[in-house]
Amino acid sequence: MKFVDLVMIQVEGGQGGNGCTSFRREKFVPRGGPDGGNGGRGGGVILEASLSVQTLADFEYHHRYAAAKGENGRGKRQYGRSGSDLVIPVPCGTLVYDEKTGDLLADLVEPGDRFLAARGGKGGRGNATFANSVRRAPHFSEKGDPGEKMALRLELKLIADIGLVGLPNVGKSALLAAISNAQPKIADYPFTTLSPNLGILDVDDERIIIADVPGLIEGAHQDRGLGITFLRHIERTRLLVHVLDLSAGDLATLLSQREIICQEFTAYDRHLLDRPYMVVANKIDLEQNPTKTDALEKEMEKRGIAFLAVSALRGDNIPGLVRFLAEQIRHHPRPHGETRLVGLAAAPVEGEGRRRLPVEIFRLNDGSGFRIVHPYLEKVVLRFDFDQEEALSRFSRILRRLRIDELLLAQGAKEGDTVFIGDMEFDFEPERALEVE
Repeated sequence: MKFVDLVMIQVEGGQGGNGCTSFRREKFVPRGGPDGGNGGRGGGVILEASLSVQTLADFEYHHRYAAAKGENGRGKRQYGRSGSDLVIPVPCGTLVYDEKTGDLLADLVEPGDRFLAARGGKGGRGNATFANSVRRAPHFSEKGDPGEKMALRLELKLIADIGLVGLPNVGKSALLAAISNAQPKIADYPFTTLSPNLGILDVDDERIIIADVPGLIEGAHQDRGLGITFLRHIERTRLLVHVLDLSAGDLATLLSQREIICQEFTAYDRHLLDRPYMVVANKIDLEQNPTKTDALEKEMEKRGIAFLAVSALRGDNIPGLVRFLAEQIRHHPRPHGETRLVGLAAAPVEGEGRRRLPVEIFRLNDGSGFRIVHPYLEKVVLRFDFDQEEALSRFSRILRRLRIDELLLAQGAKEGDTVFIGDMEFDFEPERALEVE
């Protein structure tokens, strides 16, 4: 399976169902009252962390996701059914960002973690809802609200217990195959591993996930080579294993290999140096000078660093390495990100608070008319069905309460000018109901 750890997607909540305009019609009931039901709420789009997926590859070919619409209301006060939520599985360790602002919205770490990425629209009210002691037979209803739309960036950080890190071609993939059940592709040239490989190590009742992270080169934090694309995959490991190549050269060369690793960690995130780690020198089967291995072991011992020389090919000291890794994992719990679930900002509250906001009117630069900016009015034009005569009358009363005619005239508007509210376009006719085009 192709490994993908960064994608952009579009999500959209379901449209709310429309309210119904209906009146009771029964034998011997000549003047039945309004009985139009409300529309159902649209479904939401939910991202859920799941063990059933390991990469974001599916999102490369499917970028847009929309939840189901709510059903329209019906007569006899029948409410429309709410649209079903769309649940999208993502790998554990997925971070969700707002693509426009770059804000972190959610960090889905454990299986079952959920994030509501886009809310469904509210259902429109039927005419039965508007009946009262004064208005007994309303001939209007509301449309359903549109669902939220979000542009999201999904970024995967592997949830692994142990990370194998080192320069290209030091034998990390071979070491992963030797200590776990993984079967990575192995070849004798740099950058063999172009994406992280995962292996499972079962020790007693412990199930340890091991990640072979692609090789680092000097300047990786500046996105050279494979760059920072894969550095993030070691941020959540419990233990890091610095793998060195014993056949690469003298003692100074080996120490230089580890120094490059430490320098890149420092430049990317200095806290990685505080993570528990050990040094494993691989390819002892190719080492012709045992004194070099002894000198490296003494150097690591002097620095207080756990060290082991192994051969992934022949299996030398692999059982000892497995025991050491299992012991270290028991002593170091998995670190979690600082942010787990961050909800979207609460939707604006409808009602008087929104109506009291000041009305803003702008003359369009191309001279094509005027635009009215007001959250309550923008919501109203989406909900009202202007094919209904009584809905147009209601809208005109709202405009009069907000003194829209006076404000437009003050801005220099003349009869017949085009006025925009949200996506709706009107002809300006002062002192009269606006006519919808």
